[in-house]
Amino acid sequence: MTETAAGTEQLTHDLVLPYLNHAIRMYAEGYASREDIDAAMRFGCGYPVGPLTAVEELGLERARDLLAAQYAATGDELHKPAPLLEQRVQAGATTLAAADEGEAVAEPQLRHEISSVGVVGTGTMAAGIVEVFAKAGFDVVFVGRSQEKLDGVVAGIAKSLDRAIAKGRSTEEAKSEVLGRLTGVTGREALADVDLVVEAIAEDLAVKTELFSDLDRICKQGAILATTTSSLPITTLARTTSRPEWVIGMHFFNPAPVMKLVEVVTTEATSSEVDETTRALCGQLGKVAVSCGDRAGFIVNALLFPYLNDSVKAVESGRADMETVDAAVKEHVNLPLGPFELLDVVGNDVSLAIQKELHAEFKHDGFAPAAMLEQVVAEGRLGRKTKRGFHDYA
Repeated sequence: MTETAAGTEQLTHDLVLPYLNHAIRMYAEGYASREDIDAAMRFGCGYPVGPLTAVEELGLERARDLLAAQYAATGDELHKPAPLLEQRVQAGATTLAAADEGEAVAEPQLRHEISSVGVVGTGTMAAGIVEVFAKAGFDVVFVGRSQEKLDGVVAGIAKSLDRAIAKGRSTEEAKSEVLGRLTGVTGREALADVDLVVEAIAEDLAVKTELFSDLDRICKQGAILATTTSSLPITTLARTTSRPEWVIGMHFFNPAPVMKLVEVVTTEATSSEVDETTRALCGQLGKVAVSCGDRAGFIVNALLFPYLNDSVKAVESGRADMETVDAAVKEHVNLPLGPFELLDVVGNDVSLAIQKELHAEFKHDGFAPAAMLEQVVAEGRLGRKTKRGFHDYA
């Protein structure tokens, strides 16, 4: 191996190993199952394997030694090998799972009937969710601020269906059936009889709490109230209602018709039957549901964004340039996008907001947003959506 190749491999280890370490801690504390952690990163980020499988493929002892060396060099607690990793190495194990794990889990069942669905919002995520439900055979009432926005949702879905027809994946008859299931309205009162409402409006806590209070007034008893928030506390939304046991998170990934993952997020008050129904419903939608609790970042963002933030810090420090970092992780761990490419796809403003939430939640200095990330956002270089981010797309 050349000196340059060895250097980029070490750089990759230094960026990826803390992500793997964080995943081990997440698993050890029981926040999410091994299967759900791995599935979340595979289906949410397109990674070839999940982080816990990646640790085992690398070798537990080698992962422990690499992390220990990184910790010795940095003194950062995030680099200290997770206690579970250390324990499994000392036990001579080759897997992270305990011997009594791996029992089959029953498939979730619908404990509440879901035939009609409401969606609040007309943005990209909301429109995608409307399309997902309608294509799965559900009647969908969607709420927007104006007829123009409602018409835009229908036009976007029609265009998506036309693309599928052109590729031989659908028919004009199927298109007519899907569009026939859509009802666009400007008033929330039309949600009175739906079985499930999915909220996909602005990522603003005050706006969302007002909505949930209103949904509590409008929706029938027995209706599930779901939010697709990626960063705000679902518990706070639930508390604005008289039925917190019926409130749950359904974090779809963008674009919703394409991305397979849904993080199903429960609060301490969420009913187990509501949780099971939501997971079963995801299966009916052709999605992969993973379960987790209500805290900042859920699974994917909590694991992904500290790694992206560390990548920015590596460039800040002068250790490597952006092109080298992007190329290194794609070459050495076969990730579909380099960290700076991914930041630009997500949106640097969104990435900064999520990193701030993680820093506030976990209160670790290592999670403080990189100054360079704050700078590109301040300069309006938000990524692909503005044609400039860390890279230039003009």
